[in-house]
Amino acid sequence: MSKDQQSFAGSIGDKEAAEIFTASNVAFVLTDPWQEDNPIIYVNRAFEILTGYAYDAAVGRNCRFLQHEGTNPEAVKKLRDAIAANTDATVVLSNQRSDGSQFLNALVVSPIFGDEEDQDKRPRYFLGMQRRVSADKEAEQLAAFETSMSEVQHRVKNHLSMVLGLIRMKARELQDTDALSDLSRRIESLQLLYEEMSSARKHGNEDSIQLGAYIGRVANAISHLDGRAGVRMNIDVPALEVETEQAARIGLIVSEILTNCMQHAFEKQETGLVEIRAVRTDNDNLRITISDDGIGIPDGVDWPYSGGLGARIVLGLIQGIGGNIEVTRAQNGTVIVFDASM
Repeated sequence: MSKDQQSFAGSIGDKEAAEIFTASNVAFVLTDPWQEDNPIIYVNRAFEILTGYAYDAAVGRNCRFLQHEGTNPEAVKKLRDAIAANTDATVVLSNQRSDGSQFLNALVVSPIFGDEEDQDKRPRYFLGMQRRVSADKEAEQLAAFETSMSEVQHRVKNHLSMVLGLIRMKARELQDTDALSDLSRRIESLQLLYEEMSSARKHGNEDSIQLGAYIGRVANAISHLDGRAGVRMNIDVPALEVETEQAARIGLIVSEILTNCMQHAFEKQETGLVEIRAVRTDNDNLRITISDDGIGIPDGVDWPYSGGLGARIVLGLIQGIGGNIEVTRAQNGTVIVFDASM
């Protein structure tokens, strides 16, 4: 599986809906209307299973490549009109898999805007969520799909808009035209959040998750994507219940810091150690410490106040959680501490 192949899972509003979503293996697609012909730029593993097309075979093509001669033109027109009007749409299309077999595809499409000033403009992306339905139960299964997707659609749109808003705001400051190129890694931390939320709601939690499990999964994902064979990671995060919106930002901060650490802290070192700890403070807030025994931050670099786009995103997210961040040079390596209001 390539580094860009991440799979989303959803946050659903009740136990029954969560079970429907988890069992459905919902396929996710992102398309880019700013490129010619609105091509696919991301698909998850469920899309590959649903369509038979691998990630590399789908990315770069318009979604219409799944259509065939028998696809209902009225449904296609409804979808095309919604995209042109930058609105949501739900349709059922007859699509064709890579092996030539056909299937009914329930599809929910939504525009994703980067920030409030873009609401009257072209969206930055379109998000598609898909599930196979059977002909004899099409109406029933479509209704269940729409119900189960309403909450995850809301969550995904809000979280992607938050990430895109931060990236675009900082990209304008930096005049960085390639600022969105690393979006998939940031999506990874949100994907893991949705999976934890789905699991939590199965056990009766309304709108919170176990931070330890979530941070552990984010750390493992970053270690897999950017880690080195000789660099170990220790995680000591207790079973703290954290509201999901706060957890989303914390996960993104941890993702940015760990990525920066893995990419730069161990240059010319064959071994190393990264440690992540979280505790409740005396005023009942949350304090997370990320340390490494790498080469340390270079002299004259005041990270994250001076740094690249990732550093600026960290500052924006820290502000969003009502926290602060402190970076110190240890005898060996770097120690980063940030607080979050709880």
